[in-house]
Amino acid sequence: MQLLNQAEVTEYLNIQDAIDTIEQLLHQQAAHPSWIKSPERLVIETFSEDLFSNSGEHSSGAHLSMPAIIYNGKQEYTAVKLVTICPDNPSRDLPTTTAIVTVSNNATGKILAVMDGIYITQVRTAALSGIATNYMSKSDCQSVAVVGCGGMAYEQLNAVLTVRPKIKTVYLWNRSPRGAEQFKARFARDYAQWNVELNVCEQIEDAIKDADIINVATRSDEGLFSVEQIKSDAHINAIGAYRPSMKEISNDVIKNSGMIIVDDLAGSRHEAGDLIQADEASDCAWTWDDLSGDLQALVTGKLTDKAAKAKQAITLFKSVGAASFDAAVALYVAKQAQENNLGEQVVWEKLPK
Repeated sequence: MQLLNQAEVTEYLNIQDAIDTIEQLLHQQAAHPSWIKSPERLVIETFSEDLFSNSGEHSSGAHLSMPAIIYNGKQEYTAVKLVTICPDNPSRDLPTTTAIVTVSNNATGKILAVMDGIYITQVRTAALSGIATNYMSKSDCQSVAVVGCGGMAYEQLNAVLTVRPKIKTVYLWNRSPRGAEQFKARFARDYAQWNVELNVCEQIEDAIKDADIINVATRSDEGLFSVEQIKSDAHINAIGAYRPSMKEISNDVIKNSGMIIVDDLAGSRHEAGDLIQADEASDCAWTWDDLSGDLQALVTGKLTDKAAKAKQAITLFKSVGAASFDAAVALYVAKQAQENNLGEQVVWEKLPK
């Protein structure tokens, strides 16, 4: 069994690897639906505000258990990601999301690898946005806005720049200006391969008004901008608002979008707060029947004509995540670790005498 810490996972996994791996998974799912088993993830709320109301130490967070099985035509694997979301962690200089992933061979039950899941989560989420951007946005995009400059935003921007390398201008907005400044400094340092101009904006409208692509990753409970504030052909990647009570994208943006794609059809109906609330709102014309489809249909060409027409309008990609995406990326890392003896090798099983 290979044990990989966050630094080792980061070193041996890049965004293009993740994009390619997830695209392969989507094609495989389309060709062989029974080869991937990804039950709805278990979500348990943690750090009850009522329980800790006197201490002032905790905001409401969540624990997620995400198992998936992948059969590749020859072998079958299981990957399980365990996640804890701690909203107060940025004040402690810790990541909001912590995670660990195990990968095992189902023929023997042998665990192949145990790895830190923070970067796995960041990269697989970003890869989904990168894939959606590649298929849904204009090919000549020049600018992108980053709305919410937390830990998930780095690789999401990296993914967008990977598929749209002509982008030269990045606008940054965060509820805390300090967070946007920190993002600017770190991105310029750690992602120096992108020769982009990074601009911190005090007002969200200044960040989004000229952006061809808008990346949104927040814990907001209300829409952050209206349709009048963005370009009429902007593409939006929304990866926050992971509970029904949360909302980043306003109803008027949703109902005026020419194309709306989700990463996971089943999960979005339970977790995509933006779309759930739009569907339930009496004053919003959008319903689930208006959903254009999912990422698998987009990648496999079932929505090609619709996507081409929609590039003249606002397009929206809503991501809630699914265990199969984590499993595919983690399995890629586990195979790299075994083939190249990466990380620390640990003997877990008791050897026979």
